[in-house]
Amino acid sequence: MGSPFRWLLFGVLTLSAYLAIHYGWLDFLADENQVANYLKSHGKTGLLVITLAGAVFTGIGAPRQLLAFVFGFSMGAVNGTLLSSIAAALGAAGSFYTARLLLQTSLAQRFDHRMRQFDTLFREQTFVKILMVRLLPVGSNLLTNLVSGCSRIHFGPFLAGSFLGYVPQMLVFALAGAGIGSADHYEVLVSAVLFVAASLLGALLYKSHRARNLANSVSDTH
Repeated sequence: MGSPFRWLLFGVLTLSAYLAIHYGWLDFLADENQVANYLKSHGKTGLLVITLAGAVFTGIGAPRQLLAFVFGFSMGAVNGTLLSSIAAALGAAGSFYTARLLLQTSLAQRFDHRMRQFDTLFREQTFVKILMVRLLPVGSNLLTNLVSGCSRIHFGPFLAGSFLGYVPQMLVFALAGAGIGSADHYEVLVSAVLFVAASLLGALLYKSHRARNLANSVSDTH
C-alpha cells in the first residue's frame, strides 16, 4: 500500500473514530433498553448492525465488559456472551490490521524496545500467550491489539486466543445483564460468583513470572 494512500486512510479512520466519540454515535450501545428495543424492531438485520457497531465500539478502546452486560440484558446470557465475544474479536481484528497495514513502520520505530520485547515473548506459542493475556486482570486490550498488529506474530493464533480469552469475562457480565433484564436474581448471583472466581484465577495467574512479563508487555504504564 502506497505511503500517501496509507496516511490518507489512517486520517479517515482517525477522524471517523474521533467523530464517533465526540458526537456519541455509539453511545446507544451503553443503553441496554435502546439496544433491546432496536433488536426487537429490526430483527436479524438489527442483530448484524449491533454486532458490527459493537466491534467498532470495542475496537476503539471502549470496555468490552459493558458491551457484554448490555448484550446479556438484550439477548440473554448465552446469546449475549457469544455475540459480545464475536464483536470484541472483530474489533480486535480491525485494530490488528489497522496497525499492521497503516502503523507498523512508524510504531516500530517509535517503540522499538517494546516491539522487540513483544516479538521475543509472543513469537512462539502465540495462541497460548495471547489467551493468557486476555485472561489476566491487567494490560490494555487496545494496546494488545495494536502492538500485535505491529509485531510479526500471525493473525490466526492472535484472533483465536483473543476470542477464547474474551469468553469467560463476557459470560460473567452477560449473565449479570441477563439477570437484571429478567429480574432473575439467580443469574446475578451466579455472575457475581463467577466474577470472584475469575478475579482469583487472574490474580493467581498473574503471580507467575511468565504471566507478569506478558502483561507488562501490553501495559499502558510499562
